[in-house]
Amino acid sequence: MAMNGQELNSRSTQATDSKMAGHQVEDLRGFNPIFYFSQAVGAAIVVLVSIWTIHHRGGFTWRSNPGLEFNWHPLLMTIGLVYLGGNVNLIYRSLRNYGKKGLKLSHACLHGVILILVLFGLVAAFDSHNFAVPPKPNLYTLHSWIGLLTVILYCSQYVVGFISFMYPGIADALRGVLMPYHVFCGVSIFIMSSCAVLTGLLEKAIFTLSKDYASSGEGFLMNFIGLLVILYTILIGYLLHKPSYKRYPRPEDGVLLAGGLD
Repeated sequence: MAMNGQELNSRSTQATDSKMAGHQVEDLRGFNPIFYFSQAVGAAIVVLVSIWTIHHRGGFTWRSNPGLEFNWHPLLMTIGLVYLGGNVNLIYRSLRNYGKKGLKLSHACLHGVILILVLFGLVAAFDSHNFAVPPKPNLYTLHSWIGLLTVILYCSQYVVGFISFMYPGIADALRGVLMPYHVFCGVSIFIMSSCAVLTGLLEKAIFTLSKDYASSGEGFLMNFIGLLVILYTILIGYLLHKPSYKRYPRPEDGVLLAGGLD
């Protein structure tokens, strides 16, 4: 039976609303198991790094003992750039049912928390070199170069992203142009963070364990942490890469950018 004009318009509107709500384009099969597994892996990384720095490396102080102050560096960097860094990239997918404004604010605030952790982690690393007796040189290893570049890019990304997407005076057209680059840079920085952690673990193992590396339980623990970092990076990357897991605009979001940070 042919539909009249009113019925056709009604169905067209419903289809448009359904597509806007994401019901026709979002296929979340498999998302929750992979997401929760990634969270378990990320939590395991943080716990194991804590065990390593406390049990094997002697725990934490501040400038009273530069050697122990250094232990803040791997812990804070791992929590900030790796565990929280993966989650801040996923926030538009893991919390997709929240409003766009709330997600943007949460995204920016979590980035701010990560930035604070990273800055304290950097201070701990430089202090452990500068206040050692005798002082140790800074920024001469591949790990330090990757790490410093990652932090510089992270800070730049945060400043540009905050101005571009949180400042109300920026035109929507400009935001639309910047969004794909913002997303690409965020994922790239996350991958670089994982590379920095892996090279840092290897560097620390070689410098501190030397000939005992092959037979040391601490060396095995550090290697295992590295494997978990790789697994966590792959899981987060898969959740970010799969198009059907993208959060598409909802009608309640209002006017949104196509291809937003979802």
